[in-house]
Amino acid sequence: MKHHLKRQLRRLATERPYQIIAGSAAALVLAGGTGVALAATDDAPVRQENTASVADLGARLGDTASRSEARIAVPAPSASPSATPSASPRASASASAKAADPDTTRKAKPKPPSSRTLDYDYQAQTTYYYCGPAAVRNALSAAGIERSQDTLAVALGTTEMGTNSAEDTTRVLNQQVKGDPYRTRMIPGSATRAQIDQLQADVVRAVSNGRAVVSNIVGDATDTNGGWHSFPGGHYIAVVGYQNDGRTVRIADSADPSLPSYWISTIDLANWMATRGYSA
Repeated sequence: MKHHLKRQLRRLATERPYQIIAGSAAALVLAGGTGVALAATDDAPVRQENTASVADLGARLGDTASRSEARIAVPAPSASPSATPSASPRASASASAKAADPDTTRKAKPKPPSSRTLDYDYQAQTTYYYCGPAAVRNALSAAGIERSQDTLAVALGTTEMGTNSAEDTTRVLNQQVKGDPYRTRMIPGSATRAQIDQLQADVVRAVSNGRAVVSNIVGDATDTNGGWHSFPGGHYIAVVGYQNDGRTVRIADSADPSLPSYWISTIDLANWMATRGYSA
C-alpha cells in the first residue's frame, strides 16, 4: 500500500498543478485508511471498508479536479477599450477640423445690390486730349488710388491724337490695381443683345467690388434727363455707378466740369461704344 501511495504522489506531481492539491489530500486520506487496514490485518470487512473509502476518495478527487478546472479556467478574451480599433489619424484630423468649424458647406455668394454709386474724386481733363488719362484717373480715385493725369498720360502713351484704345486703359488700370482685375471688352459693330447683357453684368460686378469702368465712346448719345452728348472724334468716360440692377449707369465725364456726371441707359452706352470697347 505504501508503494502504491508513492506511485500516486509521483503521478500527481507530473500532472496538472491543480491536481497536486487534490493529490495531497488523497495522500492524507489514504494514509489514514492504510493505518486502519494495517491494524485490522487481513480482516475482509475492513478491507472492503478501505476499498470503499478509496473508491469514494476517487470520486471526490474527480469532483475536486472538475471544480479546480472550473476555478482556473482562463476566461475568453473580452473586448477592451484599448483593443478597439481607433480611427485613422487623417479621419481624426478631419473630425477635429469639423468640430472646430461645424459649418463646412460652401456658402452662396451674396447677390449684388440693386443700385450702387462709388465714392470717387472728380477731375476735369487738363488738356483737350487728356480725356483718356482723366477717365482712368477718376476711375482709380474710386479705389482710393491717386495718380496725376500727366503720370497716367505717359503710361497710356497719350499724345495730341489722344489715347489709342481700351486695351491701353485696361493695361494701365491693372498696373495700378492689385490682382489685375480688369479685362477688355470690344464691341466691333452695332451692340448685340448679348453684348448689352455682358456690359450690364460687367458694370454690376466691377462697381459692386469697388471698381469703376472706363469706356471708349464715339458719336452721340442722350442721357436719362434728355441731355445730348456728342464726341464725333471719340472720348473716354468713367462709369462710377449703376441703378436698376445695372440697366442704368452713372457716368463721370471729364469733358465739361459744369456737367461732371449724368445717368444713361446701358443699352445707349453699349451703342455709344460701337466699334470701340471698355475696361471692366
